[in-house]
Amino acid sequence: MKHSSRGRSRRDFWRAWRDEMRQRGVDYDESVEGQPFPPPEEIAHAWREFFHNYTGDWPEHHWMFSGRRFSPWHQGESAFNPFVATLLSKGGGLLPLYALLLLSQKPRYGNEIMALIGERTRGQWVANPGAIYPLMNTLEAQGLIVGEWDDPTRRTVRIYHITESGLRELNRLRAIVGPKLREAIDVLADLAQDLAGGGPPGEDVGDE
Repeated sequence: MKHSSRGRSRRDFWRAWRDEMRQRGVDYDESVEGQPFPPPEEIAHAWREFFHNYTGDWPEHHWMFSGRRFSPWHQGESAFNPFVATLLSKGGGLLPLYALLLLSQKPRYGNEIMALIGERTRGQWVANPGAIYPLMNTLEAQGLIVGEWDDPTRRTVRIYHITESGLRELNRLRAIVGPKLREAIDVLADLAQDLAGGGPPGEDVGDE
């Protein structure tokens, strides 16, 4: 199938999207004074149109991006990075380790852990209660953390502390995972370099 690229280079997709949003008064790097921020549904509509113009398919129908891993893109969440999310989502492997690391620094609420992960990933993946609170229950059942109610009478907000057992486990996990994560970073850097140089300069998307 021949897709319409409207003259955009394959390497300019995200830059072109940012330019598109600046024209709508949204600058992801700095605020645009004097222009109201468009409503989310307008941004989502603009994103879907932009994606369709670039690839020839709607994001939820694209052969590669139609799956759950990319589902936030279907709704216009262009800041979301599915590759970062894969590492931290349930089953990704790093979320329990990073939660223990944050709790080793000081006791924290679940919402605080979620906010810190979003900040550390530069907003490219944001944890949700469906991921964090079951994880807290698992860590607590393992004896790695303990939770206590901020107000025992109301029992609405729970604060978590790492245990001595949790600290020992954190150090063991860092020793196991850290070197392999650095290896993965090196491999991914090589793959990213290959992809960046993967085609003739200036080749447009959609060329057969």
